[in-house]
Amino acid sequence: MKNKELKAKFVTGTGYDPWFNLALEEYLLHYLKKNEIILYLWQNDNTVVIGRNQNAWQECRIGDLEAKKGKLARRLSGGGAVFHDLGNLNYTILMPRQRYNLKEQLKVILTALQNLGFEAEFSGRNDILCQGKKISGTAYYFGEKTAYIHGTVLVDSDLAKLVSYLKVSDAKIKSKGIDSVKARVMNLSQIEPQITIKAVKESIKNSFAEIYSQSQLLAETKINNISDKSLKKLYAKYSSWEWRFGKSPDFDISINHHFDWGGIELKLKLSSGIIEEAVIYSDAMYADLIEKLSKSLLNKVFELPVIIESLEKIMINYSWPQVKAQTRELIIKEFIAWLRKELKN
Repeated sequence: MKNKELKAKFVTGTGYDPWFNLALEEYLLHYLKKNEIILYLWQNDNTVVIGRNQNAWQECRIGDLEAKKGKLARRLSGGGAVFHDLGNLNYTILMPRQRYNLKEQLKVILTALQNLGFEAEFSGRNDILCQGKKISGTAYYFGEKTAYIHGTVLVDSDLAKLVSYLKVSDAKIKSKGIDSVKARVMNLSQIEPQITIKAVKESIKNSFAEIYSQSQLLAETKINNISDKSLKKLYAKYSSWEWRFGKSPDFDISINHHFDWGGIELKLKLSSGIIEEAVIYSDAMYADLIEKLSKSLLNKVFELPVIIESLEKIMINYSWPQVKAQTRELIIKEFIAWLRKELKN
């Protein structure tokens, strides 16, 4: 299917409630038509959004955030924690799963920024850079038949709040060779003081229309309520304590390590030598893989060969999205070697 055979649709959220905006994102994913591609632009105010498999308490200074009337949200995709305010524009591009192509879809954002005069480039596992600094982070999610990529564009965000609300492990900072979070991120306004959210939004919309072969400007669909029963149910999920924080039982075993592809914290609760609870916290991009790994350990005997066999099987059979075989093999090798070392006793 060529780009012109996809029916392009443009959606904007009109409010700044992160729970509604993320509920709408999943709603669009569920009801995406097989020949449709959607650009969804939205904003949150005073919000920390954590990845699907992250530990809320370890990623965010929740007390400080709530004291300033901020909100904590958890998204469907993997990756790390981010801060959103009204100086930040969020984008989501939703497509049929077989049409997922990170570089193709991110071309929409890169072209939009370049058309505004910014020298934007894709770098690392999920970043867009300008002048060597991060102005956008991206993540992705796969449904059974649909998928999306989404990310942020730092236009004129309060970077001081970003630093004050987010916790970043020393291992993660050292692995990137930087002194601080603030040192590696930048607003577009630091390059062009006159840039506005409106201008970036319009440029992304036009770039999307051009790439997906629309003969005229896209009509804008605004969704700002939860009257639909399915959307209301999703809002209840995203605003719930269970989704945002989750349960944290007492664990007997806890090990962690930061790999180049993401941090892993494995926690196990045992009962009579059987794994009763298994949780893996991670900022890795492979959200569904992390869940499969933790679930595979439930009710297993706590013996190293059993654990290794279970996890290795899941990783080998996982459908790694656009990951080279050499990279995939390295990830599996590193992960299994780490487990053998940590759990051998």
